[in-house]
Amino acid sequence: MDSEHSVIQRFKNNGQGHVFGFWDELGDGERSNLLAQTEEIGLGEITHLYETLIRNPGDSLIDMSELKPAPFIKLEKSPGEEVIWTEAKLAGEEALRSGEVAAFTVAGGQGTRLGFDGPKGTFPVTPVLRHSLFQVFAEKLRAAEANYHCLIPWFIMTSHANHEAIEAFFSDHGFFGLKPEQVHFFRQGRMPAVDHDGRILLESKSSVAMSPDGHGGSLRALVRSGAIDTMEKAGIKVISYFQVDNPLVHCVDAAFIGFHLLRGSEMSSRMIPKAYSDEKLGHFCYENGKLVVIEYSDMPTALISRMDADGQLTFRAGSIAIHVLSTAFARRLGDGGSGIVLPFHRADKKVVTIDEDGNSVAPGAANGIKFEMFVFDALPFAKNPIVVETSRIDEFSPVKNAEGVDSPRTCQEDQLRQIARWLHVAGVSIETDETGLPSIGIEVSPLFGYDEDTFVRSWQMLDPKPRIVDGLVLK
Repeated sequence: MDSEHSVIQRFKNNGQGHVFGFWDELGDGERSNLLAQTEEIGLGEITHLYETLIRNPGDSLIDMSELKPAPFIKLEKSPGEEVIWTEAKLAGEEALRSGEVAAFTVAGGQGTRLGFDGPKGTFPVTPVLRHSLFQVFAEKLRAAEANYHCLIPWFIMTSHANHEAIEAFFSDHGFFGLKPEQVHFFRQGRMPAVDHDGRILLESKSSVAMSPDGHGGSLRALVRSGAIDTMEKAGIKVISYFQVDNPLVHCVDAAFIGFHLLRGSEMSSRMIPKAYSDEKLGHFCYENGKLVVIEYSDMPTALISRMDADGQLTFRAGSIAIHVLSTAFARRLGDGGSGIVLPFHRADKKVVTIDEDGNSVAPGAANGIKFEMFVFDALPFAKNPIVVETSRIDEFSPVKNAEGVDSPRTCQEDQLRQIARWLHVAGVSIETDETGLPSIGIEVSPLFGYDEDTFVRSWQMLDPKPRIVDGLVLK
């Protein structure tokens, strides 16, 4: 670490000396905190972002007139397509049995939007026992390990706001049956907020207004934390990436991993067909021969609503934040050694800050700019990137909002519908409404069945079969 004097002088030389404007008033602990934060800040990066995103933002780098819908591997399996799905599943299963796959969860968020006081991964999400998101994922990984006779390392990216709470949660719950040494926690990177003149904002006299650098920051966090070194030493070649808010996700999906390997892809993505044109999902597109994701808010209405002759949306491939990445690709992008750097995006926000006298100011309107990266911006840099369709009802029902769409209620109902479908396939009659929602509460641990096939197999082995009653739990 540089000396106090050199750090302060560097900030002064870059026009950010105000960050240490209250230095003489601070105690030793406050000074240490401020110095630790400033060590995270790349002043050259901040200057570049000010020039390119604030002072001279320019136009979008994407030429909307050149956009084409991205092709994808369809979920519907015609007689000819069944073969490629079988081959992909076998290839993925071999990678899992060989110990070449790690799970990676982006879990830096808090449950604030859910009205929940704690890390989002600790939110009670299941319909009967109210097990946490982390427990659901842990049991899915344990089930996959039992199925493929392997060990699956699990890497969890936390944030400075929730790191200690997440570590304590896992410890208090015995790591949900996983080996503690296979679960790896590391913090997400942060970026300072700035005002419209590019001046770094202070949250208090002794702290910078810092915020997470976005899910795209996960790649450089993997490198900076040493997590990528741990993966490589363990022989990990494939990283299965997913976000913490979706309990239906297949944490490690053999067919998806297999397609990634057989196609020689460095980064592969899952998609679902958009339910309607205005659904808030990014769009997989091709732009000048490169696979890209265009945010729903950045696409012109004419493109979003364009229909094919068969009545389907032209740009219907929606991104659901599920990816598979090659370890070598993650390192190449994360360490910046290749010269490839993911772009930052600006977000105008209300930022609690202090005035020149050190008094706290709670703004009524956006007064600051935060910078974040998106992981899907890595796709144009990947060799042979592919998109693979999955089923919305089987793999996507996130918890994002306290009420309405993507809420705990809708997520729990989707879990119940999934269980009802599995029971039907197993030959069990269960009363449901017209949407497939059963009238009683049933919960299935992933240890009993983490997909339709494993559920049906476990159900058929039960003797005697349990009565289907309200509150039934299958473990």
